[in-house]
Amino acid sequence: MASASTDTETHQAGELLLPEDGAGPLLQRDYWAVIKGCEHPPSKLMDWVSRRFAEFAPAELCVFKRTDESKEGEPLELGDELSVKIQGAGTFGVRVIHRDEQSLTLATLPGHPEAGRITFGAYRNDLGDVIFHIRSRARSGSTFHYVGFVTAGEAMQTNTWTEFVLRAAATAGEGVVGAIHADTTELDDEPEGGDPEHGPTFVARGD
Repeated sequence: MASASTDTETHQAGELLLPEDGAGPLLQRDYWAVIKGCEHPPSKLMDWVSRRFAEFAPAELCVFKRTDESKEGEPLELGDELSVKIQGAGTFGVRVIHRDEQSLTLATLPGHPEAGRITFGAYRNDLGDVIFHIRSRARSGSTFHYVGFVTAGEAMQTNTWTEFVLRAAATAGEGVVGAIHADTTELDDEPEGGDPEHGPTFVARGD
C-alpha cells in the first residue's frame, strides 16, 4: 500500500485524550479496500468525506454531528469538532488535528471511550487502483472503558468502520474489489516519527 503525503498542515491542539492517558494495550486497527470502478481521484473522495462525514457512518451504531452547525456542508478543517453519539455508550467529542488533500485525522477529547486518533485517507496502489483506508491508533479511554470494549466495543467498532469503507467505496465507485480488510496490531508504543497530537496515523500519497 502507499504512503507519504502532500503538504501537511498542523495545528496547535488544545486538550486531547492522548493514548498515554488511556488504559490497556495500544492497538492499531486498519480497515481498507480497493474501490471497484473508481473514476475519481483520491482527493475528490476525501473532499466528499470531509463535507459529508456523518453520512458515511452507520446511524444505528454512531451518529456524528458538527459542533458548529453553521459549518454544516463545509469541509472539515483543522480545529473543527464533532460530537459522536455511540450506541449504548453516550455522546463524546472528537477534533480534527490533521488535514491534507488526501487524508483527515480525528483525535478524541476527554471523556471519550478511546484515547487516541483515527485517520481516513485515500490513495492509489502500484497498479493505480484507488484505496480507501481507515487506521486508528488508540488505547481505551479508561480502565472502565477497557473492560467494556473487550466485551462489546470491538465488534461495534469493526462494524462501524467497515460500513464506512463500504459507503465510501459506493460513493466513489461500484463498491469494493473482493473484501474489506480488517486487521488489528498491538503496538508497544507510537511508531517512531508519529505525533499523537498533530499527525496522522498514516500518510496518503498518490492522487
